[in-house]
Amino acid sequence: MFGASGFVGRQAAQYLAQHADMAGRPWAIAGRNQERLEAVRARCTGQVPDIVLANAQDTASLNILAACADVVMSTAGPFALLGSGLVAACVQQRTHYVDITGETPWVRDLIARHHAQAADEGTRIVPLCGFDSVPSDLSAFLAHTTLMQRHGEPAYRVKVAFRLRGGFNGGTLASMFQMFDSGEARMLSDPFLLNPPGMRPYNGPQHADPSSPQWDDKLGHWLAPYFMGPVNSRVVRRSAALLGFSPDFAYREYLQTGAGVGGALVAGSLSFAEAVTQAALHWAPLRRLIRGYAPAPGTGPSEEVINQGSFHCEWLARSASGKQVRGHIADAGDPGNRGTTKM
Repeated sequence: MFGASGFVGRQAAQYLAQHADMAGRPWAIAGRNQERLEAVRARCTGQVPDIVLANAQDTASLNILAACADVVMSTAGPFALLGSGLVAACVQQRTHYVDITGETPWVRDLIARHHAQAADEGTRIVPLCGFDSVPSDLSAFLAHTTLMQRHGEPAYRVKVAFRLRGGFNGGTLASMFQMFDSGEARMLSDPFLLNPPGMRPYNGPQHADPSSPQWDDKLGHWLAPYFMGPVNSRVVRRSAALLGFSPDFAYREYLQTGAGVGGALVAGSLSFAEAVTQAALHWAPLRRLIRGYAPAPGTGPSEEVINQGSFHCEWLARSASGKQVRGHIADAGDPGNRGTTKM
């Protein structure tokens, strides 16, 4: 586990040591600071990890790390700054890799650089494997497979609506700022950013990211745009293309805000706030101002907030002929921390 001394990394290391079936599976935590790694190891109960020193800027140390592992898990972001060398080392050493990035422009670059070789050699590279974007990807997959099993028809439309309770991590915000600082954020508007070449369907309005509140009769809730939708939906569309969903498949996701006047007001407020925030982040002076008030990298919500957090992800799907299925994924604990460590 690379990046184990970071905010999510510390939690993931403790969770893995305590809950995972590690019998006969020696594992290690990795990073550049021996003292910090020893502090993390001291808090691990169960199967205590070894320590491997590696620096994201030191290619030799990354190759040694990848060579001594079957799987490397990384929680060290921003990944566009700290992750490329590690992925390259894993591909070179034929070591499987998984991370918790939400930086889809960086993932697109990884695909261009490494997909062909990794696929040919059987190396699995699995980015975006935390709360972004496992529930979204899994919801679409379950919707599609359920429709196929029950009705013999592929998923045509999938809608996912989240209810969230939790906090923000400084590292997550740092990754977001990095995307805007580098200019990569302009790529986020492409609904098929991660689709394989030649597998980009017609870009109609059904693929546009939601931008306004709406009422959903089937859910019985008002819905607002979800700020991580432009990330998760690109992942889902790549999976749909690779797994052979309907060629006219469309996916959208939202935040549930409740019913009645209160739900409508919250949905409207969140829609407005999302539009203002996006505009502000594209302007460097305002971005610097926002950064000054944001949590610092390596920090996050308190243990109390993490324990009181939760998420509920409800999905609705239909086939082209109108057959419908419905399901949900839910868990207790802050989604970006407790949920991500489990995923």
